[in-house]
Amino acid sequence: MRIGEIAALVGVTSRAIRHYHHIGLLPEPGRRANGYRAYSVRDAVVLARIRRLTELGLGLDEVRDVLADDAGRELVEVLVELDADLARQENEIRERRRRLARLLDGPVSAEEVVSPALAELLGTAPATDSPMAAKDREHLVLLDTTGVGSEVYAALRPLAEDPAVHALYERLDALAAAPLDDPRIVPLAADMAAAVPDEVLAAIPSGGPVMTGFGQALLDDYAPAQAEVVRRVMAALAARVAGRGTG
Repeated sequence: MRIGEIAALVGVTSRAIRHYHHIGLLPEPGRRANGYRAYSVRDAVVLARIRRLTELGLGLDEVRDVLADDAGRELVEVLVELDADLARQENEIRERRRRLARLLDGPVSAEEVVSPALAELLGTAPATDSPMAAKDREHLVLLDTTGVGSEVYAALRPLAEDPAVHALYERLDALAAAPLDDPRIVPLAADMAAAVPDEVLAAIPSGGPVMTGFGQALLDDYAPAQAEVVRRVMAALAARVAGRGTG
């Protein structure tokens, strides 16, 4: 993705992104042959976390401390201080304090500064050490930054609780070092697409801005064989949506 695309996706300005680069908050991405920055999904995930934390009222120095602390202890300390300040402005920050109350229930990481609806969805998913499940979690956090509605998370809840879905993650994990002609790719893509109910597709809003670089950046975030599975799943779901619209 180019800087304008990642800015539109996460909901910040290109100027803000350049400032984050300047102060070392967001690492500079690699550049294409033409000199333009090439942002990945991983860059978008980090940028989404920065936006969420700044929306809670944290300064950029505090955001840097939170992102550097994987255990989440620094985030809790900062939120406690912020809550004391926001309490003196009750008429303006009631919704913000409700979100803080959820976070202050226990130690959290910067990744988990999400909307209440997504926090509820993530809380229903069983613990897993699957790298692909962790990647899907990051993508949901990124999606949350775009303002997706709570109805999408409600539709996803049966998937989060389904043991069969976690078996699909394990099959996708197993393709980390596989070649592109691996015979497991096609059946796995078919099974993953079939596992997505129509309710999920119906809940995803249509229209809106088209992020031309996002699809490729998403695929670039996976190993080649895994990316081929994801590409096939995306194509199958798009075909289902198109078929429903013409049926």
